Amino acid sequence: QIPKNMGGGWRVELNSDTLPRVLINRDYYNIVLGHAKNKQEKEYLAAQLNNANWLVKALDQRAQSILKVASDIVERQNGFFLYGIDFLKPMTLREVAESVDLHESTVSRVTTGKFIGTPRGLFELKFFFTSAIEGADGVTLSSQSVKSRIKQLIDAEDPKNILSDDDLADTLKKEGIFARGD
Repeated sequence: QIPKNMGGGWRVELNSDTLPRVLINRDYYNIVLGHAKNKQEKEYLAAQLNNANWLVKALDQRAQSILKVASDIVERQNGFFLYGIDFLKPMTLREVAESVDLHESTVSRVTTGKFIGTPRGLFELKFFFTSAIEGADGVTLSSQSVKSRIKQLIDAEDPKNILSDDDLADTLKKEGIFARGD
């Protein structure tokens, strides 16, 4: 991987085809305003223009929030994008919210129903928010990466000698992953 200071790393961009578009036709507004008969009609048109301007700004702010949050997620989950699910890090909405200076509820809304296309596939942004499981060496692991390891063990088991839950737990413990209560 090329270092970031040399133009490397990941690039995050919005798919503009999926964003809602609101355009204000100022020429049309001026034509309609020119036909306004009184002060009340002019005030009404001005209020509608202000509402439209507010909507355009709100949609732009929303798009910028999505971009900030997605960029922060990609930066935090670099190991996942490079090497796969075993390198997914635990991450909370609060951590991202603090990092991008948004409220936690805003980050939750921004990530709900939003997807990111990556070299590893298409993922809902919510996928990257996982709980932490502490490893033997004090390093925290993502619950998703632990689930992935369990799936690998099950997929590789001999059908004639199926692993018990205790066997799986013992293998995970040997690999430095503690089960709750250990």
